[in-house]
Order: sequence, then C-alpha cells, then structure tokens
Amino acid sequence: MKAMILAAGLGSRMRPLTDVLPKPLLEVKGKALIVWHLEKLACNGFKDVVINIAHLGYKIPEYLGDGSKYGLSIHYSDEQESGALESAGGIKKALSLLGDEPFLVINGDVYCDYEFDASFELKNKKAHLILVKNPSHNSKGDFGLSDGLVLNNDDKMYTFSGIGYYVPSFFDGVALQKSPLAPLLRNAITKNDISGELFNNIWHDIGTPQRLKEINDD
Repeated sequence: MKAMILAAGLGSRMRPLTDVLPKPLLEVKGKALIVWHLEKLACNGFKDVVINIAHLGYKIPEYLGDGSKYGLSIHYSDEQESGALESAGGIKKALSLLGDEPFLVINGDVYCDYEFDASFELKNKKAHLILVKNPSHNSKGDFGLSDGLVLNNDDKMYTFSGIGYYVPSFFDGVALQKSPLAPLLRNAITKNDISGELFNNIWHDIGTPQRLKEINDD
C-alpha cells in the first residue's frame, strides 16, 4: 500500500511561522511534523510515499530529498503553479502516482501515535476514516460512528483525524481544481460507503502557534 501526506496547505492560522516554512516542516519535540509521519510509515512497512506541495513547497523536497534516508521512496505532486487544490483536489492530481490499489492519506499537520497499517483492507467500502474524540477547538465534532459505519449525524459525534484509507475510484468524479474532501465524504456516507473507527491515543491538530507551543511545552 502507498501513502500520501497532504502538505500543500497555506497554514494561514500558523502565521508568522508559516511565512518562512510550510507547516509540515514545523518542529514538534525537535523533529519536523512530516518526519514523524515518514518514520512511522517506514516502521510500519510502507515503501512508497506521495507528498503534495504548494505553499513554499520547494522547501519540502529540499528538506526530505528522495526519501532514501528514511527508508522510503518519495514522489512529489507539485501544486505550486496552480495553487493548493485542497484535500480532494490534491488527491485527485496525485492519483497517477498512487496507482490502482487502495492507499492511505495523512494530513501533514497532525501529530499522533496512530499505527499506519500497510495491510489494511477496505473490503466493500470506498473509504475508512480514523476518528478521534473532539478537541476543544472542534467541540461539536464532524461525524458519528455506529457499528463500524461513519454517520453524518448522531447523538455522539467525533472529529475526523485527517487519517483515512481510500480506493482510487472514490475520486472519479472530482474535478482537477480546488475541491474539499468533506462534501465527497458526506455524500458517500449517505450510501453507507464509509467505514470508520475511533482512535483513543495521542492525536493533535497543529493548527495554531499556541497549540504547537502547548505540545512542545508538554
């Protein structure tokens, strides 16, 4: 299984830090966010990783190279000319690099100890989402979860972690332009096409300088 790390965002809420660095290169506990992901991917049996780049994107391949120092082969999906295509658009552009088999997608700006699974099987679903308990900045949550199926609404709601497994055909109808992922997921959820699970261990969305400071001070 291949993995994709979404690393093309502007990181507007992280300014002024992201005026000079793309957000995935910001350091948590002395190590760039994206490097935490790469090391975990390599440890868990992944070999090929696709990273999309846009804002200050050239700095990411300068920093990571071809991935060999992490035991990986890294390919870059370049959105610097078009501008960031958002999650679904970015994945759509990268499909030629991801191949015909199911793949893992990880937001480049989260810090977690989730064990990425290179042997994960989607079975008859279009996607499988990793959900977490709601952080204070997303107290209402995003999705419900019942008997392994993700719901658009439920009495108990959870937050989408930014980690998910997808089949390539899930993105067939996505145009090669700025396209968010949430509407695509919500439409598929109405057809019971999305499975999910609750992850209860370490997970942080590094969305603001204050959140970054809190984690590094912990």
